[in-house]
Amino acid sequence: MKVRRHDHDSMDMSGMDMGGMDMGSSVAGVPSLDLLMQYYWAVVGSFVGIAALVNVANILICRQRLSAARRGHTKPAKPKALLLRINATATAIIREANNATLAPLNFTGRNIRLPTVGRTAIVAGNVVTLLVLCFYKFNLSDQWSFQDIAYRTGCISVVQLPLIFLSAGKNNIIGWLTGTSYERLNWLHRWVARCLLLTTTIHMGYWFADWAPYNYIGRKVKTDPITQHGLISWCLLLWIVLSSVAPIRGWKYEFFVIQHLGSMAAFLAFVYKHVNSWPLSVRIYVYLPIALVCVDRLVRALRTLYINLSIFHPKQRRDGQVSALWAAKATFTPLPHDTTRITIANPPISWTPGQHVFLSCHSVVPLQSHPFTIASLPADGAMEFYVKRERGATRRFHSHAEKLHLSLSSNGGRQPEKDRRAVAIDGPYGRMRPLRQFDSAVLFAGSTGATFTVPLLREIVEHWKRQHSPPSSPAAPLGGGGLLNVFPDGAATRRVRFVWVVKSRGQLGWFAAQLSRVMDDVAALRRGGADVDVEMSVYVTCDPAFTDERKSAAGATTVVTSPPRLSGADDADEKHLAKQTAAVREVEDSSYASSLLSSSDDTATKRKSACGPDGTCCCQTTIEDEADAIEPAICTCCNGRKPAPQAAQSPSSSASSSVSYPPPGSLHPAIALLAGRPHPEAIARKVLERALGESAVVVCGPRALARDVRGAAVRLSDERAVHRGTGAQGVWLHVEGFGF
Repeated sequence: MKVRRHDHDSMDMSGMDMGGMDMGSSVAGVPSLDLLMQYYWAVVGSFVGIAALVNVANILICRQRLSAARRGHTKPAKPKALLLRINATATAIIREANNATLAPLNFTGRNIRLPTVGRTAIVAGNVVTLLVLCFYKFNLSDQWSFQDIAYRTGCISVVQLPLIFLSAGKNNIIGWLTGTSYERLNWLHRWVARCLLLTTTIHMGYWFADWAPYNYIGRKVKTDPITQHGLISWCLLLWIVLSSVAPIRGWKYEFFVIQHLGSMAAFLAFVYKHVNSWPLSVRIYVYLPIALVCVDRLVRALRTLYINLSIFHPKQRRDGQVSALWAAKATFTPLPHDTTRITIANPPISWTPGQHVFLSCHSVVPLQSHPFTIASLPADGAMEFYVKRERGATRRFHSHAEKLHLSLSSNGGRQPEKDRRAVAIDGPYGRMRPLRQFDSAVLFAGSTGATFTVPLLREIVEHWKRQHSPPSSPAAPLGGGGLLNVFPDGAATRRVRFVWVVKSRGQLGWFAAQLSRVMDDVAALRRGGADVDVEMSVYVTCDPAFTDERKSAAGATTVVTSPPRLSGADDADEKHLAKQTAAVREVEDSSYASSLLSSSDDTATKRKSACGPDGTCCCQTTIEDEADAIEPAICTCCNGRKPAPQAAQSPSSSASSSVSYPPPGSLHPAIALLAGRPHPEAIARKVLERALGESAVVVCGPRALARDVRGAAVRLSDERAVHRGTGAQGVWLHVEGFGF
């Protein structure tokens, strides 16, 4: 009987054999291990290359549209050339499939939501590629093949390491080539790690299966260093994957980051020791991740030093805007509803709307850095953030702002210089296609998600103003110079629909001035003959006082007109009738409404489900047609508790009764203010039906709102047969979510 055993100690390092590990092929007609490893990167490289070509095409299309808009074309966002029409049709089909979501799985009464079809296809393609490379031309039931399978799966496991780190770094070549920001690649980073866990488990399992008939497993684990290093590496990888699931990742994010970095460093160290005796063609895939980590950290460190040290910003030093060392100082202002406004005057960097930075303030929160979306434009001369108080750093930011606010009365309402804190900025990060290349844009925001959508709206309006200003008028810089300004001025956009969902009217003060200024600017442009339009709606979901006002107004009014809109007087197809029956009704299939509330037909159940976590009021009605909204939203409270004076304010915030906040600014009369929840599909449909070219649908907010908007975009694209002979134009969807 021929006995075949794996003995790491007998590896012959003078050649390529390594105790049985031949980098050639042990099966006739099968490529060598080196070639199989190269095949994997050929597949990955092809996928990245295609995505890079798509990115280049999108940049060229954007430049073409903006140039056409500046030349006065009436439909710059509509593809006219045959090649562009073919591209638009193919893009529409791929988008529908990519954004479609599989039906949730029901497990023990709980729905498990699945990723989109696009992400599922990418992960499935990666798994299939790996399994084919692992098992090609092997007889899986032949025990004499177990050692060869184990060797090959080990090589295929090691070859995945660079991809994990390429998709993790904040400065990575994949994101640069494909026009994708690092945070939008993070899901790929996690799934590649899970695929690595799969192949390493197969690798370990086949070694154990090869040793088991000879009772050799225990001896190898106890005495063989290579086996020990491999087993420790597998345990570390298992911990990394398990600790990276969303509930654990969001539980204590600061702790997660520290342990994640430490675990990855230990994992790489033990993998290096595990493969240290393997050929260089294998070890190179361990050296590359180490190099990628070092390069990413070095680039971030150098850029952070350049941004934050005042020595590199002589202009700000001359103007007295910076301290002796740091280039950026921030003021902290408390706002209602557990929110802190952080303002950096004369920031040392520029940015584009929708980007974010990692902000550190070590005098308030030592040794921590957190991502915040920039809520202002570079032309404002200040960088603003609206930070919702949660746990950890955001809570300490808010407490610090409240303490400063209490001291303002002794300083005549002006914050002294000593209260401005030195901050460090890392960024900006984030990429998205410019919205001004689309004919129409629909922007949905939930709560602080407006920090993402308001700058996008304002940028479009600023380009409208520049495009329709007299040639002799000096154009104010819009920011985003240098490498950020790769697109020409101008805007192909004609219409923007802006929807903001808040819990209470107190939150409106965050952006009341900016939104009102937008409406005034658009009104002035329309008076000058510009064919542009902005329609805004604000939905208030958890404000009992506001809901009571709406009920009183509805009861005292016999004829109800639609909310005032800027474009209502000029659009012939706008509805002008008031109905005597309610157009505000429950939509049972709305996941946004059902995410917090039950959709039972029983009135008592509705009343019970219409409550927030502390017995506060939460409106559960979904408004399908704002023009016909007559009845007030159902808004009740349960558990016998009285609603809080301000529903969205937490007990800890209301306990600080000594802190008085400035009253929120009043909204422009052309902005519709409603009690209830929006119906994304109905809102988007009206915009898309009037679009003369490709449109954009953007959402930033809670997951339930993002799911509703994503589903609405997919259904409308499929229903209207976009770019398939119906004349319906394309829909580009961008989903920006909360969380880590």
